[in-house]
Amino acid sequence: MSDAELKRISELTDHTFDGITNPYVPPKTLDIARSLKLHSEYDMDLDPVTFEVVRHGMWNINEEHGGTIQRISGSPVAMYALDLNPTIMTEDAEFVYVGPFMQYMSGVADTQVKWILENRSDNPGIADGDMFLANDPWVGAAHQQDVMLICPVFWEDQLFAWITNCLHQYDIGGITPGSFCPSARDSFDEGIMLPPVKILEGMKIRRDIEDLYLRSSRKPDMVALDFRAQMAGNMNARKRLLGLIDRYGPKTVKGVMRKIIDDGEKTYLDKMTRLPDGVWQDRTYVECSQPGDRSTHRVVLTVRKEGHKLTFENDGTAPQSGAMNATYSGWRGSVIVAINQLLCWDQNFAPGGALRHITFDPTLGTLNCAKHPASVSTAPIQAMEISLYPAYNAISKMIYADPVMRQDIICIGGTSQWPATIFRGTDQWGEKFGYILVDPIGGAIGAFSTGDGISTGGQARTPICKMPNVEHTEQDFPVLFLYRKEMPNSGGAGKFRGGLSAESCFIPHNTNQIIHDTLSSGNATPTATGMMGGYPGATNGYRFKRSSDVLGRMRDRELVEDIDDLNGESVTLGLRQIEFLQKPDDVYAVLCSAAGGFGDPLDRDPHSVCSDVAQYSVTARAAEEIYGVVLTDDAVDWSATEALREERRMRHRQSGQTACSKEPVTLQLTEKLTLRGRQYCCAKCSAVLAKKGDNYKDGCVCEDQPVSSSNPLIGDPARFIDDVPVFRQFFCPGCGVLIENEVAVQTDPYLMDLNLAN
Repeated sequence: MSDAELKRISELTDHTFDGITNPYVPPKTLDIARSLKLHSEYDMDLDPVTFEVVRHGMWNINEEHGGTIQRISGSPVAMYALDLNPTIMTEDAEFVYVGPFMQYMSGVADTQVKWILENRSDNPGIADGDMFLANDPWVGAAHQQDVMLICPVFWEDQLFAWITNCLHQYDIGGITPGSFCPSARDSFDEGIMLPPVKILEGMKIRRDIEDLYLRSSRKPDMVALDFRAQMAGNMNARKRLLGLIDRYGPKTVKGVMRKIIDDGEKTYLDKMTRLPDGVWQDRTYVECSQPGDRSTHRVVLTVRKEGHKLTFENDGTAPQSGAMNATYSGWRGSVIVAINQLLCWDQNFAPGGALRHITFDPTLGTLNCAKHPASVSTAPIQAMEISLYPAYNAISKMIYADPVMRQDIICIGGTSQWPATIFRGTDQWGEKFGYILVDPIGGAIGAFSTGDGISTGGQARTPICKMPNVEHTEQDFPVLFLYRKEMPNSGGAGKFRGGLSAESCFIPHNTNQIIHDTLSSGNATPTATGMMGGYPGATNGYRFKRSSDVLGRMRDRELVEDIDDLNGESVTLGLRQIEFLQKPDDVYAVLCSAAGGFGDPLDRDPHSVCSDVAQYSVTARAAEEIYGVVLTDDAVDWSATEALREERRMRHRQSGQTACSKEPVTLQLTEKLTLRGRQYCCAKCSAVLAKKGDNYKDGCVCEDQPVSSSNPLIGDPARFIDDVPVFRQFFCPGCGVLIENEVAVQTDPYLMDLNLAN
């Protein structure tokens, strides 16, 4: 289907969005059976002490809920990656709290609860002691492995609230062990899909449903344990919430729930009044939708602000393709992560009030709003991640206009495209295994508008995740790590530098071989782009050396510091290379993408650059070539640095007279862009770049560089793709300062990243 044939959901008035062929999109008014009694009475005359006690009680319930799952589950996905999240919702499925774990999971929870209210309230009914199991991506799951367990909470005979949790299950079937299926033709290759089905009645497990569910898995014992961890989490949270109701009364507890949501709404509305109306966009790319594909697929995120209303769209995103798609709920859940962290962070994981004024209107049939039966098992590490991170850039540019809110800006972090390696075989105990390397969860945090990002600081979408200990991975799987290290130069350059990422390197141990699939993107085109002149972080990378001398080196007790230090045959792995073998003397290194930088690198304090070099975060060569800082005897050569930086800026000045605005500054739009009256101008010299309504980039001096020039760790894109990505820079014609950068396919036009309303 061509781009011209694709339409937004709001335009498809003749379509039914019921979660079958098309995704489920909840209507404004839910169609709920009259037989289901909802508890809607509440008391808003709350004394402050009671409010805070009950509010913190519910927060503790939700956090303890996630901890319960983490402790009971035997899966490293739960223990280390914290690929789970609990929620508390009102009777009509408004968020009270989401958990501080995998954020996008909560963003898909409310759609599934609303589907249950519309489709299960009459037959088979919703009763006290029920729980519903669900993993259908078109109803509301992110992908099939993200299994949700949904628990209604009744007070007397009325539905009072919902307790839910979601956990990435170990294996739920499909053509690939672990259920990430990089070569899937469609969703029928990817394991069982369950629209919400009642698996507990009267707090007793329905064995028929559980048997059906477990039968699809290669690891039924592991899945059964995960299911019981989720069940225990729900039961404990339900018991604790009923205890609050019993102590303080249902009207008081419901009043606290409503006030949490209302307070979040008021805070959101206050923020919107401080921001101009307009449209902000970000564009990025995802590569290789299926084995053998050498294409790049465009992803666009648009946020429209009209008064208090925000509308998120994906116009311009490529049609669904191959095995990397996401559904409406997955895309919505991804965007909610950025909303929660940039607009609702002060509400302590309570985005419900803001969501009253936010509309999600993607284009159906695109790779992040796919129609059934598209392949979606890899969605969280491909189409969803590549949907989340542009939202950071678009929202950050929107809020920059407010001096207070701009302090909340965060650039795109590392693992903006997860460099997955899926491995399987026979483990050290002679048992079959299949798993995904969790190390990239270490990621990196993007630069802020006020300071550097955090190296291997995790992922913004999972605020409290942690990288597993090497020893734990070696204990669970037949691997031996040679090293795990942060990589110099990986963080995106800028006035404030993006966090560094890490590389993990390992060999098989106590097994004859390991079978691998790669599952990646962002290896050719950097996706952790910088902002407002910041440079991108390093791309993902796979390095593989066959028939190396590593075992001999180890016998000689030589420490391997880098895979390139070893002798052997270097092999370039494809981005979806399936079923390649790793023997005991084959060495495999996985580098995850690093985080983007903020602001022009030539504005970085030379003292900070010198410190970066001393701490092995940046090499001396990069200090000079990218930051324009000359070091002599490990110290800043100030005169040479000043001369080099001035020469760089003068290089992009246009000869002749450039018109400068005499109008006062109306808005500070970015680091180097202002609105003066009705003209976009350079913030340094007031040179007029464009009139309001036009693209300010058209008035800049544009220079396309090879994308490899933006970061020393980015190699030749031609290894993986046929398109030519470029590092596109926009300079002021008056003074030569860097206004903005973008990473783009060479044939794509300049992105109009902001357009203020008249």
